[in-house]
Amino acid sequence: GEQAIAASRCRHLILRTCWVYAPRGKNFLLTILKAARERPELKVVDDQSGAPTSSAAIAAATRQAIEKRGREGLYHLSAAGRTTWHGFAQAIVHAAGLATPVKAIPTSEYPTPARRPRNSVLDNSKLKKDFGIALPEWRDGMHDVLAQVLR
Repeated sequence: GEQAIAASRCRHLILRTCWVYAPRGKNFLLTILKAARERPELKVVDDQSGAPTSSAAIAAATRQAIEKRGREGLYHLSAAGRTTWHGFAQAIVHAAGLATPVKAIPTSEYPTPARRPRNSVLDNSKLKKDFGIALPEWRDGMHDVLAQVLR
């Protein structure tokens, strides 16, 4: 899709992101919370890295980018820092005050229909340079979303 839009030569702003979560819907953060309340132990992949990014942070940054007219192209937009799915799950469980153990496993022990990249961390430097936008560290967004979910 990104290539087709760019090839059309129309004015465009594509914001590529990763590991998106929110206080509603189906996403990793909510899945981990539910599982940690229902299971005695969680097993989560620890050999895939990324930057969990809240939908609210994406929406705010998108608005800022759109308001700065004149820029176009493809930009990476994700939270600062990096973690693994296991690290994200541990942080969620701990921040929610749950005691459920989170065991690290390799991807080979958790097969999925789609192959996932080992490294999904995006380089946001072009977004910062062109728009002055830098999202906060991934833990900050996680705490904001958990505050909404755990009310």
